[in-house]
Amino acid sequence: MKTLLIVYHTGGVKTAQMAEAVARGARAEGGVNVILKRCADAGPEDLLAADGLILGTPENFGYMSGMMKDFLERVFYACEGKVNGRPWALVVSAGQDGSGAVNSVERIVTGLRLEKRAEPIIALKEVTPEILARCEELGAAFAAGLALGVF
Repeated sequence: MKTLLIVYHTGGVKTAQMAEAVARGARAEGGVNVILKRCADAGPEDLLAADGLILGTPENFGYMSGMMKDFLERVFYACEGKVNGRPWALVVSAGQDGSGAVNSVERIVTGLRLEKRAEPIIALKEVTPEILARCEELGAAFAAGLALGVF
């Protein structure tokens, strides 16, 4: 069985709502082990064991959250060269436009040689039912892709 790892940070509830919607969509698809963890609780062993990765971060000062950066720093060297080609995606809860958070995450995961499989989902200012539906769709599509061996 394939494993989808969803790692997120939230200072409030918005990014958690998005990550939980991704997990809900992935679990509804079936055939994939879905692991949902906060950044502080996830480490290199989780990423190495995963077949796919979805990250969730708030936009803080036009950048990813400090906890997301911490997670990526902790896994980078332990996983470098060992996760090449694995699919990844991103959800962002943004107060501005989200581009700084997206760019900062993309720079790091590019170094891990992960393959982006979906455009980032950005919730501007609030997490609407439409955003949550898109997050569920992302989770379902990711799980289906992993289960079918598409990626």
